[in-house]
Amino acid sequence: MCNLYAVRRSAAEVAAHFGVENPVASNAGDEVYPGYPGVVVREQDGQRVMQSMAWGFPLRLRTMKPTAKPKAVNNIADLSKNMWIGLARKPQWRCLIPVTAFAEAEGAKGSMTRTWFNLRDQPIFAWGGLWRDSSEWGPVYSGAMTEANGTIAPVHNRMPVLLRPDDYDLWLHGDFDDLIAFQARRFPDELIELTRTADPWSRPRVATAAPSPPESPTLF
Repeated sequence: MCNLYAVRRSAAEVAAHFGVENPVASNAGDEVYPGYPGVVVREQDGQRVMQSMAWGFPLRLRTMKPTAKPKAVNNIADLSKNMWIGLARKPQWRCLIPVTAFAEAEGAKGSMTRTWFNLRDQPIFAWGGLWRDSSEWGPVYSGAMTEANGTIAPVHNRMPVLLRPDDYDLWLHGDFDDLIAFQARRFPDELIELTRTADPWSRPRVATAAPSPPESPTLF
């Protein structure tokens, strides 16, 4: 599952790619982690807008203490599940998550490293997502997942639902069956570039840094 992705382009570049007239400043870093801010593109009054939101829908399990912090559900395993289908059927709750690369953990537990994936021909691309307003964290979003293609499968069995520019309008405006088709399709192997690194998956935490990505994803 995807617990780390990057947006290493300026707000102006992201806005230009997605056809947003007024880019917004954001407190999101160039690496995005569950439970922390990221930027999404959605539609409002017929126009695409950029908005900062928390990555992950808050979920409070029955076994949790009343004072416990909700879990961030940052990946969508199945759009047809009860938690998602009501939002997925309504275009106003769909969003595009700007991405320049996403990472998966690779290696032995305790010494995993970051393996990055990007699109060969597309410096900026989108991950298909849903968003909503929450009482706990304000606006939040989560990204749809699908079965890994041949490039990603040696590292992980799942991958984000990746969208190229000619897919954006259909994700935002298509019917529910169109979203299910995106989640079911196999993204072309040859369009994905893999880069293995020696960077530790779990980096030491410091006061001003984002949290280390969790080894166990939260998805529904």
